[in-house]
Amino acid sequence: MGSRFASIILGAILTFSQLATTPTSAQELDSWELGINYPGEDSTNPFLLSDDGSVKVEFFVENSGLTEITVEFEYNIPFSGEHEAPEGETISSGSNDSFDLKISGIDVLSHDAEKKEKFSITATITARQGVPDPLSSSQNREGDLEIPSIFDLEVGISEPFGPMNAGSETILTVTVTNNGNAQDGVGEVDVKDDCPLLSTDNGLDSLLSGSIEAGSEKDANLKVTASESHPKRHCDITVTVTSKREMTGGGNAIAEGEVRVTVEPPPSGDSGSSDQGDGGSDTEDSVESNLPAPGVIVTISGLLGALFFPRGERGWKNRG
Repeated sequence: MGSRFASIILGAILTFSQLATTPTSAQELDSWELGINYPGEDSTNPFLLSDDGSVKVEFFVENSGLTEITVEFEYNIPFSGEHEAPEGETISSGSNDSFDLKISGIDVLSHDAEKKEKFSITATITARQGVPDPLSSSQNREGDLEIPSIFDLEVGISEPFGPMNAGSETILTVTVTNNGNAQDGVGEVDVKDDCPLLSTDNGLDSLLSGSIEAGSEKDANLKVTASESHPKRHCDITVTVTSKREMTGGGNAIAEGEVRVTVEPPPSGDSGSSDQGDGGSDTEDSVESNLPAPGVIVTISGLLGALFFPRGERGWKNRG
């Protein structure tokens, strides 16, 4: 009698245990997870956009349940970006499938450097084993997109006001513009030319001080001097600057500007005096050409003498 009672009690306990495990089985039936592979496996690390405003985000769906699931995806992209990614997928039971979310079309130059905004991925189960799921359970994951720092300097040089003479100097204005999206400055400046008798007084040291805000510019004057013996020649002057922020970060972003200066020989001496001298010579020639030739005068004198002197000669003879 006692053993029979114990058997009944044990059966009841086993039945109760089976009933208690039924919710766990139902939970395993719906066991799935949406995840994102974050940089450094840390969800606080942002995805850094490239200079052309693109990045690839890898995400996954792990189906630990007992049935195949069909999932639809929705994406929310900040910075007015575009995306390319699957709209839906079917994941087999016990599988872990990975997918790519390709983000592009973000104008990084129109946003401040290091600015962050969140993107999101939403996955919703629409069917199980091909049968529509009325519960439509969903999960959502988020991550940060970060705008990169773009260091982009531009060098402009003013054109000279026509040719310069040997032995003279001219002033050129050099302008450095920050076309990037972050504060920058000039770390180094170099001036070169291809004329050995041309000197450039590097007055561009003022560019090295301070910084240049994004979208702003900074000017400095460059004095160019041609020696007195400089021949007639076209001289190309090149100004090269290096980004201060890039140098700090170990980079070497440079920008160049070039201008051509034409050197002419110095003005010759006063040509007016030589012109006047030539004019005086012409006058003398003109005066001399207006006088009778000496041979004509001698001929006329001889004829006159022949007319008068014969009589005199006959008179001298009569006297003899």
